[in-house]
Amino acid sequence: MAKPGGLRITAPALEHYAGALLAAGGFAPSHAAETAEMLVWANLRGIESHGVLRIPRYVEMVGLGLINPEATVRQVAGRGAVCVLDADRAPGAVAMNAAGERASGLARDHGVGWCVVRRMTHAGAVGIYAEKIAAAGLVALVMTASKPLMIYHGARNEGVSTNPLAIAVPTADPTRPMIFDMSTAAVAAGKITAAKDAGRPIPLGWAVDAEGRETTDPAAVKAVLPMAGPKGTGLSLMIEVLASVLVGNPLLTVALRDGSEPGGNGVVVALDPSAFGAADAFPAGVSDLAAAIKALEPASGGIVRLPGERGDGERRRRLVEGIPLAAGTASRLAALAATLGVEVPDELT
Repeated sequence: MAKPGGLRITAPALEHYAGALLAAGGFAPSHAAETAEMLVWANLRGIESHGVLRIPRYVEMVGLGLINPEATVRQVAGRGAVCVLDADRAPGAVAMNAAGERASGLARDHGVGWCVVRRMTHAGAVGIYAEKIAAAGLVALVMTASKPLMIYHGARNEGVSTNPLAIAVPTADPTRPMIFDMSTAAVAAGKITAAKDAGRPIPLGWAVDAEGRETTDPAAVKAVLPMAGPKGTGLSLMIEVLASVLVGNPLLTVALRDGSEPGGNGVVVALDPSAFGAADAFPAGVSDLAAAIKALEPASGGIVRLPGERGDGERRRRLVEGIPLAAGTASRLAALAATLGVEVPDELT
């Protein structure tokens, strides 16, 4: 029986549970830990679509051979400030963390580091990778590409993916970088799953059914719609060029031609403000800009928010109050735990 007010669990307990499920499901221990960190980061910020609800699918992907749970990420090309990594179907968090570390190192040496990682799996909420770089005093630009999931503007079928983009910059408070994290779709595909788990309808404008009609039923969704029509599909297409075609691992072309499962690619770009003569002034300048924006008069009924502010506020609340889990998500995790012999935390029983 659900507890009054719904199910809540502390972040450390949920991260431990997630790591245990992933490890029991075949992930190498270190890969399980990196992936669990990424998933719970999303749950803390209220991004349930990219949180622990993904675990059953990740374990399934190991069984299907889509994730190589013990892959080693290695460099295969590069020159100067450019680096290309091959992930050998590693978990997305492992691949993107490696790319972030490599891009950051190159930025310290050259002022800029551009790292592309190919042949990885689902990266999750890309804001976490940008946040880590910004917390170290660098500027981050992060993008990922994957298979067709989104209707191409003007077409009936999926033509591009929901390729996300995140930009993070340091501020005067090193614990609170400014993070902009968006999907090129009207909504992240995982939010459809989250709505299904929560038993609630979705808004019109998010997705279409098999007949190409907009739907409010998450169970009837065939594909999501692009953000801002042609702008969303155009941006997604160009991310595919930068993350995939540029490193000889095209995803959309292969998937659209033969329907194969192409995996994913990612781009991490890091900039060192000191190379621009702004090592000391830049974080303070970002904070000054943020203060100027926050001083704007709100529209009637509106709230003036900065990029990432809502998510940061939610994280701070959930660190104190616990992370809420939809009944459907908790149930699916418990079923997986029973199959894998993992103990369900007391908070979820």
